[in-house]
Amino acid sequence: MNVVQEPLQSGQPLAESYVSDYQRVERFYGGNPADERSWMARLQWLDQTERLRAERKEVVDRLRQYNERFNPDAAVAEALNKLEQPGTAVIAGGQQSGLFTGPLLVIYKAITIIKAAEQASSMLGRDVVPVFWIAGEDHDWDEVNHTYVLSPDLEISRIRIPREEGPRGPVSQTPVSEEEWSSAARELEQLLPDSEFKGDLLQHLRDALNASASLTEAFARLLGAWFGKYGLVLLDSADPALRRLEMPMFEAMIRSNDELESAYQAASREIAAKGYLPQAEVAEGGANLFYISQGERLLLFKRDGRYVDRKGSVAFTPDQLIAELHSHPERFSNNVLTRPVMQDYLLPVLGSVLGNGEIAYWGLTGQAFEQLGLRMPILLPRMSFTIVDGTLQKHMDKYGLAWEDVMDPAAFGRIKAEWLRRQDKLRLDEQFEEMKQAFAGMYDPLLEQLASVEKGLLKLGDTNKAKIIAQIDFMQARVKDALARSNEAGLRQFDRIELSLFPQHKPQERVFNIFAYINRYGFDWIDRLMEVPYELMGQHRMIYA
Repeated sequence: MNVVQEPLQSGQPLAESYVSDYQRVERFYGGNPADERSWMARLQWLDQTERLRAERKEVVDRLRQYNERFNPDAAVAEALNKLEQPGTAVIAGGQQSGLFTGPLLVIYKAITIIKAAEQASSMLGRDVVPVFWIAGEDHDWDEVNHTYVLSPDLEISRIRIPREEGPRGPVSQTPVSEEEWSSAARELEQLLPDSEFKGDLLQHLRDALNASASLTEAFARLLGAWFGKYGLVLLDSADPALRRLEMPMFEAMIRSNDELESAYQAASREIAAKGYLPQAEVAEGGANLFYISQGERLLLFKRDGRYVDRKGSVAFTPDQLIAELHSHPERFSNNVLTRPVMQDYLLPVLGSVLGNGEIAYWGLTGQAFEQLGLRMPILLPRMSFTIVDGTLQKHMDKYGLAWEDVMDPAAFGRIKAEWLRRQDKLRLDEQFEEMKQAFAGMYDPLLEQLASVEKGLLKLGDTNKAKIIAQIDFMQARVKDALARSNEAGLRQFDRIELSLFPQHKPQERVFNIFAYINRYGFDWIDRLMEVPYELMGQHRMIYA
């Protein structure tokens, strides 16, 4: 395995400034990850503010129960024993519970969390536990119900568990039937090429699916199977038992909701004034909290002294909402702007591992942390990889392609077209162009004379010329098609390069699923990824496998 650093633009200027020019954006964040003093200051603050967070032992007791069910590795039990002790800190990170764990970036985020915890522990001389926060409270089924695999015939194939339109409840509470699991597993089996690992891999997957009632449960079982031995603790944000422990922070969010809204809006204005586009919407009158009613997760807004959803299905005064919280805490959940604060209340978070989009929207939350008596943790960019197999590397070498060529779709398209043009040894394209010019050169002088014969002949002659040129164009296109067919093998190699590295014109890690790579490289593939040196600022790297 050869690892080489290559640039990859994220499209998130605020996050890119965080990584490369921290001083420019430090107003919006909690500490510079590249400065050891920030780590020491954060650890000291955690030690001094234990009373501000949920009771540590109660949180750990619930995490033990959850992990014993879905992630029962001895290393996880040891990590939880450490977390129970005052002074132990956490590196946290999270993701939605996608089908078959979703895109590769989920795997890279789990690896980053573990590696960052190891490095922080070594640097600070303190136990630091890795925690993966599964966003099971999210309700957008269409975001998580699918995954993608590149089929042997170079189709980006989507495996999906559909749902009819209806109430949108938390993913952790959305059941998946045995028949739906079986159908999705069969699709994966058909799409994966045969390999020495395929049979055992599919059995491993089916064992996890058959024991799971939801996407979140399957997600947890798979992550546990792969990362439990590294001590990665799992947490489901939709866990009702944890929700009860979160009640004091939910109550604080309700009582200080106007001040929180003002904090988010002020941060949004400051970010815009710096020339960045705020990455999350700060809705006017938004409570930034969800309430679950009759199985549907409803975003709350403040209207005329009440908390209501968009359709007016529910309405509470602040006191009624707090009373409802104490009676039914499981009906409440966070949005993207309050989840960071809740994570910091529930766990002693030293650092949080985030993708670039998350780093951008966390910039909106700094003042909200302060409003609630907390401080934003250090944000750690997720490690980023693109996997290049040996065949792909040979194709790139054959055509003299560099990473930059493939990264730019327009440039790649031009290189591909130019390669095909060079295969035209007879210069047929040029001959067609010369023929059209020669024809026009002979026909245009004649057209100029037609009007003197009869006025309507000039228009007819123009139409006639256009039809003849169109016929030549048609023949030229047919020749191009024939040329492409005669060079189909080369064109497929170009397609394979593009579809493997930038499927749907997106980075590989945002589209493809890990199972295709385990099928190719074996069950120890994730362990080999764990051996890649940790990169603190998350710079993108190519893995030549």
